[in-house]
Amino acid sequence: MIPRALASATLKPIVLSLLAEGESYGYEIIQRILDLSDGQMQWTTGTLYPFLHSLENEGLVEAYWQAVENAPRRKYYRLTLSGRHALLQEKQQWINVNRILMKLWGPSPELAWT
Repeated sequence: MIPRALASATLKPIVLSLLAEGESYGYEIIQRILDLSDGQMQWTTGTLYPFLHSLENEGLVEAYWQAVENAPRRKYYRLTLSGRHALLQEKQQWINVNRILMKLWGPSPELAWT
């Protein structure tokens, strides 16, 4: 399981990256993360929805409600142009962090001490 602090640090780049693939709603985002992480990262609605609201307040995403057949309406989120720019910045920051870790660990980091 990925620790909460690391999951929190990755919230912004992951959400922006998912929304760059196309608009989505909260539960779908949560399930996609669960799938991508092979169950190692489990976000809750209590974590995701306030975060999506903050991205909306920052102008990085916009939201709209859509009716769904035989289900309650869903609130969908999509990236704005500012959100796409923020994603580029996030990518560069994480590429830099990855570069540092690869210098320390090498291309095939061992999980056990030898």
